[in-house]
Parts: sequence; C-alpha cells; structure tokens
Amino acid sequence: MALARDVSELTSDRRLRSMRSAAGGFLFTVPALVLLTIFLVYPVFETIRLSLDTGIFLQLQKFVGLDNYKRLFSDPYFLSLVGVPSGALVNNALWLTLYVGGCVGMGLLIAVLADKVLYEPFVKIVLFAPLSIAATATGLIWLLMYAPNPNIGVINGLLSQFGIGPIGFLGSPGLVNFAIIIAAIWSGCGLAVVVLSAGVKSIPRDILEAARIDGATPFQEFRLIVLPMMIGPLTVVTVTLLVAAIKTFDIVFVMTRGGPNGASSVIGYVFYDQVFQRGRGGYGASAAVLMLVLVLPIMVFSIRQFRLEESRR
Repeated sequence: MALARDVSELTSDRRLRSMRSAAGGFLFTVPALVLLTIFLVYPVFETIRLSLDTGIFLQLQKFVGLDNYKRLFSDPYFLSLVGVPSGALVNNALWLTLYVGGCVGMGLLIAVLADKVLYEPFVKIVLFAPLSIAATATGLIWLLMYAPNPNIGVINGLLSQFGIGPIGFLGSPGLVNFAIIIAAIWSGCGLAVVVLSAGVKSIPRDILEAARIDGATPFQEFRLIVLPMMIGPLTVVTVTLLVAAIKTFDIVFVMTRGGPNGASSVIGYVFYDQVFQRGRGGYGASAAVLMLVLVLPIMVFSIRQFRLEESRR
C-alpha cells in the first residue's frame, strides 16, 4: 500500500510539474500570439470582409458577396491569357517561372562553382550586395540602365556601339516584364547564392572524394551527390522566392507603375491601384485575398518539407 501511495504521489507531482511547465510555456507565447492576432490575423479577416463588400477605399459600404471576385476574373487587365499586353495573373506566372527559376538556377550554379575558387568570399560579397539595396533603389538603378537615351542608359549605350537601338525596354509591352524580372534577379540572386553555398559546404568532403576516386565526372558528382543533398536549402530558397514573386509590387511600381497600358501589372499592383488610386476598396481587396490563396499552398508545402527533413535526421 505504501509503495502504491508513493507511486501515486510521484505521478501526481510529475503531472503538476508538467502542467506548470505547459502554463509557463503558454505565458511566454502570449506576447507573440497577441502580436500575430493584431498584425496578421485581424488584417487578414478585415481584408476578406472588405473583398465581399463594395468598399470605398478601406471603408465597408454594402455587402455584395462574391461579385468582386467575378469582376476580377472577367477583367481583361487582370486575366488576359493571350496576346500583349497580358493580364496581371499571367504576369505573376511569368514572375513565378522566370524570377524563381533564374535566381535558383544561377544561385546554384554560382554556389557550386564559387566553392572551387580561392576568392569565394569576394564573389559572395559582390553578389549579395544588391540584396542589401531597397527594391525602390533597385528600380531606380535599372531605370537608368534601361533609359532609351544612349547617353544615359547603360544598356542602350552599349548597344549603340554596335549600331543597335535605342530600344525602349520599359515602353514595349513585349519586353517590359522580362526587363523588370532581370532587374529583380540581379537583386535577389545573392540570397540564393549565400544559402545554397552554405548547403554545398555542408556536404561531407569524404563523400565527394570517394566519388572522384570511383571515376565520377563533375556532372555526375553534381547530379548524383550534390543535388540530392541540397534538397533542404533548395526548398528554403525556392519557397522564399515563390512568396516574393507572388507579392511583388515595389519594383514594378517604381519602374513602370504597371505600364505600358497595364502590360507589367501584377496582382500586388492591381490591389494598390484599385484601392489607393481608384478608391475601389472591395475590388482591390479581392486581389489581395487571391494573393493569400496563392501563398497558402506554398507555405503548407514548405512546412511539410521541413517536417520531412526533420524526420530523416
């Protein structure tokens, strides 16, 4: 009986300590939960409410249900799938493909090659420097790079030496998106290089040396060893860049304001233009909600990948 009582008391003490620990942990999370509620949950809830309303600027007026979404997906400036200019949704798809692919591809190539040279730190500094520049400053820099006047625009100045141009990169509906995406890749590639370079350095050297001894070519070494062992860093970089591509706004605003004739408009710019320029709060909010819907699957995928990586360790 005494032994059973002692065991019961020990179990009770453990439960009490566990409850106190859980309560203490909860108290530590309260400030973060409050901040998340104020600055994330509440704004998202209000944006969804506004998207179901006629809405003038950010003020609710009259509930209209899904009418704003119907208008959004019937607006040629938003959903034009063919021709030039294309709609904002198609332009975002271009960003998702070219911007993310360009940054990840170039970042991985440079990270692997830079690992083999003595001046690697210098390469990283040069490539990471544009990332430290604000997107608005990046836009201004590339406005000068693309200027049609050969005496101002660096690119047209170089082309003029070969008797080409001048080319209005930002004034051509067929070129403007590619021009802006190139500027964004210049700014964002440094992040991919730094993260992926750290991933390359984390690969055990003895594995690579064993592959070389077995006669593996550099391409085989990359495809069969480096790439599979870089899944974690690649996931981090890709998810970060995908989210950035979906919510891109600032560089488009600075360089073209969605022009010419809406050719470079993206979802983020549609939201800004409709809410703050035209006062169509409900219509603009529906574009913001669409951005949230596009981001959610990416975040769910990233969480699953991180948990999968943790389970493998």
